[in-house]
Amino acid sequence: MLERYYVRPDSADRVRSSWVGDPIEKYVGWLTQHRYASRTVLRRIPLLMEFGEFARRRGATKLEELPSHIEAFTVHWLTKHGQGCKSDEARKKVEDEARNPVEQMLTLVIPNFTDDGRPRVQEPFRYPAPHFFYYLRDERGLRETSISHYRIDLRAFENYLRDIGLHELQGLSPVVLSGFVTDRSAGLSKTSVKNRCGVLRVFLRYLYRERVVPRDLSSAVESPRVYRLSSIPRSITWDEVHHMLEAVDRRTPVGKRDYAILLMLVTYGLRGREIAALTLDDIDWRRERLRIPERKAGHSTAYPLSPIVGEAILDYLQHGRPQTSDRNIFFRVLPPYKPMTFSGVSSRASHYLHKAGIPVSRPGSHTLRHTCVQRLVDASFSLKAIGDYVGHKRAASTQIYAKVAVDALREVGSGVGEEVL
Repeated sequence: MLERYYVRPDSADRVRSSWVGDPIEKYVGWLTQHRYASRTVLRRIPLLMEFGEFARRRGATKLEELPSHIEAFTVHWLTKHGQGCKSDEARKKVEDEARNPVEQMLTLVIPNFTDDGRPRVQEPFRYPAPHFFYYLRDERGLRETSISHYRIDLRAFENYLRDIGLHELQGLSPVVLSGFVTDRSAGLSKTSVKNRCGVLRVFLRYLYRERVVPRDLSSAVESPRVYRLSSIPRSITWDEVHHMLEAVDRRTPVGKRDYAILLMLVTYGLRGREIAALTLDDIDWRRERLRIPERKAGHSTAYPLSPIVGEAILDYLQHGRPQTSDRNIFFRVLPPYKPMTFSGVSSRASHYLHKAGIPVSRPGSHTLRHTCVQRLVDASFSLKAIGDYVGHKRAASTQIYAKVAVDALREVGSGVGEEVL
């Protein structure tokens, strides 16, 4: 396999002569199978050889010992190649440049490497509170999707403490906590701020339990009041939906995929999580049915497969989806070809809303879900029917759309629409 990338035989022999030559050659085969660009392969081979020599100098003699040297090698690589980085994002990019190829290679050659509980991304507060995320997972029983929100909020808190020069958690005070909530909540909704405050309180109680801080500061974090039904859904008009769909370049594989995703969001009001989980088995082409299993409400829903949606999905499956034995429908367009995540679905919706110049607060897949519901409200469907259609678990989840049923509200205001609600 190495001869595919090296013209001179001695170059391939030099790679094979390394004590990690066999794992590198196996990894090169994996990269080729997943259609990585040749320049990417040629850039990663010397990096992996350098990692092998780095680990050998530190005493590694077996492949099973290599994982313990990843962090040190990442620091070494950052020191060597990250002198010009001026931001945390730039430094993280350099670190990932070293970490990702090494971890991918070790995944192929070390059994259970990805199942040993190691964090793939450095956790916030890893050194003062190394077991916090295990506490969330094992003691509190949180799902990974919930834990990911903890990572986001605590990483923001960690960056804030670094920016103000506070390097020891023992120096935390109500003033510091209040400053973080005030300074780093710009652009967040009240609900997001409330959730961030909840994360902070859980973290502070854990720090006190583990005696990392001398007192429990959780009571010093005050959340904003959030009233039920105080906001209105963030939908867009149907003309804006057309503008968004016109912004998709359907000549490319990514455009074919994204066009099908956007159509499903606005046609069926699906959640990003539900689209990401779709498999080939969920489409019954003979009966023209689309099945959405395991919805948030704990049930499944079967929809008629709209011709325009069916044609878009078929176009992607035939001309855009990578060749894979995986049953998921939607995949990343860059190698490694993995199924899309719910965050990936939401980010694509956000991308096209921005591209079409549509102003909307916190754009994403839920914007189009709300738009679907709004269209059903405008068509005078009952709230019960709408809730069933989009998979709401409780009737109360649909009540907020009564605030935007303008025609129905006008009838109630005139005293002739008592039966509408």
